[in-house]
Amino acid sequence: MSWARRALVEDRGWLTSEEFTSLFGLCQFMPGPNTLNLAVCVGARFQGASGALVSLLGLLTVPFLVIIALGACYRHYGELPAIRGALHGIAAVTAGLLLAMGVQMGADLLKKPLLLIFSAAMLIGVLFLRWPLLSLMCALAPVSMWVAARRYCG
Repeated sequence: MSWARRALVEDRGWLTSEEFTSLFGLCQFMPGPNTLNLAVCVGARFQGASGALVSLLGLLTVPFLVIIALGACYRHYGELPAIRGALHGIAAVTAGLLLAMGVQMGADLLKKPLLLIFSAAMLIGVLFLRWPLLSLMCALAPVSMWVAARRYCG
């Protein structure tokens, strides 16, 4: 997802940072993988249904082939210590990339502090009160949309 943000916002300029954050939030609410949802939404935004289909195929085809090849290699060489070490390193890099993207997206929330309240409520509800994420999202989403529409759209 951090690569998608960099490509869409920083490299290509197809979306602003705030647009990406909003679209990413919507894609998290939709069922399915977030990156796949984002690709379909961006494709549909620029080219309609055909753009959504092409972005879906473009996102899935090459990784599918790579995963098949890596799976075959892992089957033969997965027990080697060097391979295990490399996989642990990849996991650490992934965690760092996710943290960096979270910080960048958090900066967008600071521009709209009222909406930060809803993010904090989700965090508190899920992490500390152990409320179900889906129920909490269904409860807070309509209220946050109403507040955002009144505050930021008019």
